Amino acid sequence: MRARLLLVPLLLVATAALAPLPAVAGPSGSSGATAPAPAQALWTTPVPASHVTRPFQPPQNPFGAGHRGVDLSGSPRTQVLAAGDGVVVFAGMVAGRPVVSIDHADGLRTTYEPVDPSVAAGTRVTRGSPIGTLAAGHDRCPVSACLHWGLRRGQAYLDPMTLLRPPRVRLLPWR
Repeated sequence: MRARLLLVPLLLVATAALAPLPAVAGPSGSSGATAPAPAQALWTTPVPASHVTRPFQPPQNPFGAGHRGVDLSGSPRTQVLAAGDGVVVFAGMVAGRPVVSIDHADGLRTTYEPVDPSVAAGTRVTRGSPIGTLAAGHDRCPVSACLHWGLRRGQAYLDPMTLLRPPRVRLLPWR
């Protein structure tokens, strides 16, 4: 019984010691509180105010059927924006359709189709900067125009919508 009585204060002290501290602290004794600066997004949607008309569907194997990107709603001649900072590696025609490809950090490459480019290969772009205008004529598009937005790392196709989601933070136990 006496061991249990000693355990309660010990647990209270341990809980207080492990309580989280504020993420942003001002100087001690400061009279004016300042709000923390909001986190800067690394990625943005290439077509503002759009919605997904066809989601990413990875193929079962490298040559299998699938949808290697997402289709975003838009209107013909809508400005298309770079999703993130990078360098344009291609701006031209592929199989009769205008395409822009941008290389980003960490081996990522985004593609935008059909986009009449306003940039050329070798151009540095920043997140949200214009890269061209959306053209009409994308297959299976249920509205007047759709942007096919793709993402790859090396040869692996990824869901570009994951770029717009906040990262998952996972705390690991202290060892």
